[in-house]
Amino acid sequence: MCGRKTLTRNIQSIIEEMAIEEWQDSELYSPSFNIAPSQSSPIMIDHMGRRVKPMKWGLIPNWSKDPSMGSKLINARSETLLEKPSFQNLVTSKRCVVITDGYFEWQKTSSKSIPFYIRHPENKLLPMAGLWDIWKNASDESIYSYTVITTKPAPEIEYIHHRMPVILNPKHINPWLQIHNTSIPNAMALLKPYTDPLKAYPVSTLVNSPRNNRKECILPIEESNSLSLF
Repeated sequence: MCGRKTLTRNIQSIIEEMAIEEWQDSELYSPSFNIAPSQSSPIMIDHMGRRVKPMKWGLIPNWSKDPSMGSKLINARSETLLEKPSFQNLVTSKRCVVITDGYFEWQKTSSKSIPFYIRHPENKLLPMAGLWDIWKNASDESIYSYTVITTKPAPEIEYIHHRMPVILNPKHINPWLQIHNTSIPNAMALLKPYTDPLKAYPVSTLVNSPRNNRKECILPIEESNSLSLF
């Protein structure tokens, strides 16, 4: 699964790398070293171009009677998207890209879980495939939420965990986003393990708590330990 991620870049560099045409509520954005479920982060959709809007992590289907359902839908398995009521209609209507520059995964051993940070070796963005929806509460307030699609891990990181988020090749972003230009079979074919190199290394258990949101969360464990001495 993917249960924590980061977006540590400044807004201008994200706009330039992702060729974003409009960023709604950009004043709400701040870099984060530890994005957890229920928190908001920038999500890109196609609406006459690449548009970004903050959304809550944890999909609340529009038909749901209880917003707490979102806590159970932070991830969606690519292999069963078209079988699940929460996701099947969104594949044809509300595909999105979750903008990140890295994510965390926990390697389980016989005695403990070791957090790893996984990122691009050149610190480029890692655009993840996702689905989004709009849920309205009793006051008719709209809540935008999303889920991260997962798949089998790339061979180089399968020793960490048996799942990974679907990281899209930049040339596949438009086909994934553009609902009317890409057939469902072609869109589903994009949901495969990442084939380019990734950098993965163990980090401090600081990341275990969502309250910790600082650079030490993403530093290799040796560097993080050194900083804690000062």
